[in-house]
Amino acid sequence: MNNAFSRGIPLCLFAVALAGAIPTPVGAQTSSLGDIAKKEAARRKSGPAPAKAYTNADLPESAVKPAAAPAPVQSASPAPSTSASEPPPEAPKPEADERDEAWWRAKMSQLREELRRNEAFHEALDSRINSLSADLLRRDDPYQRAKLGEDRAKAVVEMARVTDEIAQGRQAIADLEEEARKAAVPPGWLR
Repeated sequence: MNNAFSRGIPLCLFAVALAGAIPTPVGAQTSSLGDIAKKEAARRKSGPAPAKAYTNADLPESAVKPAAAPAPVQSASPAPSTSASEPPPEAPKPEADERDEAWWRAKMSQLREELRRNEAFHEALDSRINSLSADLLRRDDPYQRAKLGEDRAKAVVEMARVTDEIAQGRQAIADLEEEARKAAVPPGWLR
């Protein structure tokens, strides 16, 4: 400790000596904060006028639209369809003029929520498959092994379906981002 202390004293003395040795310009004046503020105010008065700041009042009436209410959430029960091979009808797409900030935000948040839900389901299926595989190896009873094998096979098929849905969801998000880019939608609308 004494050794560290003895090394620190010369460094402190050197720093103090160096600070006192820094020359100040001859005739340099120290200005008060009030003097500096007065000089800045004079500079701003003599400088060019600031650029105009635009507000909503400057926009034409057609550009100012109230935010549309988000679409109501549909119930969890699917609507009965006439045929199993027939795809569900898609909601009509609004025209480009009708797509305001609320529409873009709602659409992107819907796609992201579907993707998040599918990814969470994928993780759960992965955990279930791993658990069933471990249980399958530990069972001696042929009936139990057969039942576990069937459950595992069903989970693998379901995981493949969910993996495809995740890929489709990511592609849908990329497509919407590309569509927004082409429509010159501000990036903040997609957040």
